[in-house]
Amino acid sequence: PADHRPEPERVVAVVDAVGEIPQASTPAVELRGIVKAFGDTRAVDGIDLTVPAGSFYGVVGPNGAGKTTTLSMVAGLLRPTRGTIRVAGIDAAADPVAAKRVMGVLPDRLRTFDRLTGRQLLYYYGILRGLRPDVVESRTADLARAFDLTDSLGRVVSDYSAGMTKKIMLAGALIHSPRLLVLDEPFEAVDPVSSAVILDILGAYVAHGGTVMLSSHGMELVERVCTRVAVLVAGQVLAEGTVDEVRGELTLEQRFIELSGGLGDVEGLEWLHTFSD
Repeated sequence: PADHRPEPERVVAVVDAVGEIPQASTPAVELRGIVKAFGDTRAVDGIDLTVPAGSFYGVVGPNGAGKTTTLSMVAGLLRPTRGTIRVAGIDAAADPVAAKRVMGVLPDRLRTFDRLTGRQLLYYYGILRGLRPDVVESRTADLARAFDLTDSLGRVVSDYSAGMTKKIMLAGALIHSPRLLVLDEPFEAVDPVSSAVILDILGAYVAHGGTVMLSSHGMELVERVCTRVAVLVAGQVLAEGTVDEVRGELTLEQRFIELSGGLGDVEGLEWLHTFSD
């Protein structure tokens, strides 16, 4: 229900508290000729992408398309086999610490220290990013209010729901005032109220000059919130541009299915309709 969502001014206030991020002509992310091979398998096969600063950029594709691998390379969690990645103009291979400093990351599968309480986890994130303890405490309070987590900060994160875990980890990704958020499936297994809260905060973040690069299976959500989108299939970019450019006369979901090779062939499953009783 709407009365559980934070007020818009509170959402904007937390972005201001985290730090207003200046617009920049330098792209937030540039990928050139990126290849990632695991043995004989190329999970990412020579992709070029440019994510403009201040954009809400969606990376979509079927399972196994290379989305997580791509975002993991941008985040510095994986090294590309070949190619170059620049984050806010910084060569991520030449200066990985500087590249990671301007990023906040929500990784795949919610890997975190979940035996800590929410307050301890945010304190750890903040201190790890070099913030003073008093700044961490102030920003923790702001972020907890915005994400509706104030009453849960004393509980261990392993007791959180999937939506609460996403929110506390996203709060941790924001606490150091990053220029770029790299989010892998931020809305997966998240209830509608939590999704609305996260969207409000991300929308305010982008409006203040931040950049969001996310992967998602939710075509309707991507179509509604993203300014640009890239469709990955089998490790290659099959379409890229504004949402209108990519979808053409179709919905984004229809265009996605078309680029992914269409629907599966259900022929041969007639036995499924005979029932065993």
